Amino acid sequence: MVTLSVVVPVKDEAGNVASLGREIAAATANETAEIIFVDDGSNDGTAAELRALKSELPNFRAIRHNGNFGQSRAVRTGVRAARGDIVVTLDGDGQNDPADIPELLSILRSDNTGRLGLVGGVRVNRQDASNRRFASNFANAFRRRMLKDGASDSGCGLKAFRREVYLALPYFDHMHRFLIALMLREGYEVREVPVNHRPRTQGASKYNNLHRALVGVVDTFGVRWLQKRFRGIAEPEEM
Repeated sequence: MVTLSVVVPVKDEAGNVASLGREIAAATANETAEIIFVDDGSNDGTAAELRALKSELPNFRAIRHNGNFGQSRAVRTGVRAARGDIVVTLDGDGQNDPADIPELLSILRSDNTGRLGLVGGVRVNRQDASNRRFASNFANAFRRRMLKDGASDSGCGLKAFRREVYLALPYFDHMHRFLIALMLREGYEVREVPVNHRPRTQGASKYNNLHRALVGVVDTFGVRWLQKRFRGIAEPEEM
């Protein structure tokens, strides 16, 4: 029985997906795990590399969207297809280090209360261009001020959570950057841990800083509305 599902959204990541898939397999070798890559409408050789991995890695699955629907939709597709009760997500560009997966799993599984909903990575010594780091720091500061979620690095793709908890969250495109606030809204605890961050060796970033900032501002107000429209945690008891 599969107990862990690793979900990786990818878009035009030829040259990255094969090595990343092998690294994830090595990092989860002691788990009863599956690896799910979701191709969000790539136009390069990503699909061919994923097909090749299916014959190389017995626990590897590949899902393809019929167009480009965005990272949040790709993550959701992977989580919905997952067979494990615990899900780990990573970005598909290879900058998240699969070697950090065991630590996140250990922290999540050490919780005996059932209230720890998510363990998220905080990228240390980020290997991004200075303008991307500035935009990310600004966005995180704005979100923290508006949402009061205390998130240090909401954009880090490396996260571990329980599948049923994620699927109970309200879905919207771009929600992957607000998982901490959404988990807290539902009454779950969140922990952050330092994780490695590596330079991109192939391909290019799919994000435009200005566009992402504008969308992020709108989405932040939307999540703030969700927070205000929540009347608290219900503790139902069967009579």
